[in-house]
Amino acid sequence: MILIADSGSTKTDWLLAEGGDVVMRVATQGINPYHQTADEIHNIMSGELLPQLGGQQPGMVFFYGSGCRDEVVGTLVGVLAQVFPQANTIEVHGDLLGAARSVCGGREGIACILGTGANSCLYDGNAIVMNTPPLGYILGDEGSGAVLCRNFVNALFKGRLSVSVRDAFFAESGLTLDGIIHRVYREPMANRFLASLSPFIHSHIADAGVRGIVVDNFRCFLRNNVACYNRPDIPLGVVGSIGYVYKEELVEAAEAEGMTVGRVVRSPLEGLLRFHTAAC
Repeated sequence: MILIADSGSTKTDWLLAEGGDVVMRVATQGINPYHQTADEIHNIMSGELLPQLGGQQPGMVFFYGSGCRDEVVGTLVGVLAQVFPQANTIEVHGDLLGAARSVCGGREGIACILGTGANSCLYDGNAIVMNTPPLGYILGDEGSGAVLCRNFVNALFKGRLSVSVRDAFFAESGLTLDGIIHRVYREPMANRFLASLSPFIHSHIADAGVRGIVVDNFRCFLRNNVACYNRPDIPLGVVGSIGYVYKEELVEAAEAEGMTVGRVVRSPLEGLLRFHTAAC
């Protein structure tokens, strides 16, 4: 059996498979070894994951997640070894390599993460060979849900969107300018709050002004993060809810920047299952 994890700071999705077939999918709270201790991670796995697995013990565990930097990988490997003592293979990697393996497999490609945050890399079929630092939603993160919604809010309050969109936003969201300012500047996780406004944007994508913000966000991402790889011959593989939901606008942006879009998926798990099944 193979157990594969795709983890963010708020949620971890787990896929248990045997012979290339999915046995079950489960979810736990997020695991980030950069911010959590070994004991905290162990408690999540033993308290939330193991009961859902019903005693099934995988022989191989592959964990991909945010915060999986080199200096903390050993800690997470150690916890996984305690939780899954029968596993003879345990690997921990960053979410960007997970995205690359999911959408590129063992082939050369450009992989992008377009979710609440954004990232990209040039992948040689085995390892990441180039990566433009995304810098987070304050200094960068073009293409992300947080920046998309930040730009939307900016346009909304500075009069660059129609009155009908503005009125609909206030009516549907229940938010005010003061409320938004408070959530962004006085409360934690402003990036997640901003990204949570994406469903409204998507529901009003027929509005030319709203659609233009989405396309411009992707074009900025491609110009600032992907063009430097100098590989317009390679289609972009994309993982993440923002890329998936706004695929049509992403394709338009890529064409405008002289690029093409290949596989676009919301979750990397199915692609990772194919990758590891083939490797076995």
